Amino acid sequence: MRLTWGALFFFSASLQAAEPTLRFAVADSWTMPTIEIKGDQPTNGILFDTMNSLARHLDTRAEFHVLARARVQNAMTQGEVDVRCYAAQAWLPNLSGDYLWSVPLFMQRNLLVSTHAVPAVVHLQQLSRQHIGTVLSYTYTPLQPLFDANLLIRDDARNEEQVLQKLVVGRYRYAIASQWTLDWFNKTQASANPLQSVAVLQEQAVGCYVRDAPGVPAQRILRTLLRMKMSGEIDAIVQRYVGPLPSESASP
Repeated sequence: MRLTWGALFFFSASLQAAEPTLRFAVADSWTMPTIEIKGDQPTNGILFDTMNSLARHLDTRAEFHVLARARVQNAMTQGEVDVRCYAAQAWLPNLSGDYLWSVPLFMQRNLLVSTHAVPAVVHLQQLSRQHIGTVLSYTYTPLQPLFDANLLIRDDARNEEQVLQKLVVGRYRYAIASQWTLDWFNKTQASANPLQSVAVLQEQAVGCYVRDAPGVPAQRILRTLLRMKMSGEIDAIVQRYVGPLPSESASP
């Protein structure tokens, strides 16, 4: 009996080792509703659900590699991961031809956020010299000339949730966050004074790109992402996290 159970154990372990995997890059700067990371693994969120669903459609197992944002592209280059999602070609202008891009899957909307609504639209060039809440290693194209000229000063945090927390306690007057993060933050914080968007900085369509290398089913991955987008599956995943709460009434 011991031999039988031992044989079954090693057979099961061999099957698990042989199970095909799809390796995803996960930036440790992502927060909900994009993704939730506990310990060293994602557990929830829009991208977590999307990547797991993609793996299921391909009959593979999703394997997540949580990395510092600055290390993600290097991990792709060295073949440590196969797929990176929530990226735009404009962010990677010098990317080689060794990668294939999906169709746009999501819309990233970056906002200038404040603790209070302002009476008029905020014009970035008219802001006095001050600190702005930002995420470490993130590039903010509309503000970069102002940062370079020292007209505005970056105040970096590890992720957008920390950026908004520092805004709430008065570390600065303005911060930058995505629409997803702002909406999630306002829903989950016990506050009668939600944070306010005072200007739209940038809207960017984002998707996934895949290593075009032996052993990576790049074309199948791209076709599957296209079907997930066209069928409404990806939009439904987003809506589960960022749609209005049941008690909220629709705006006129």
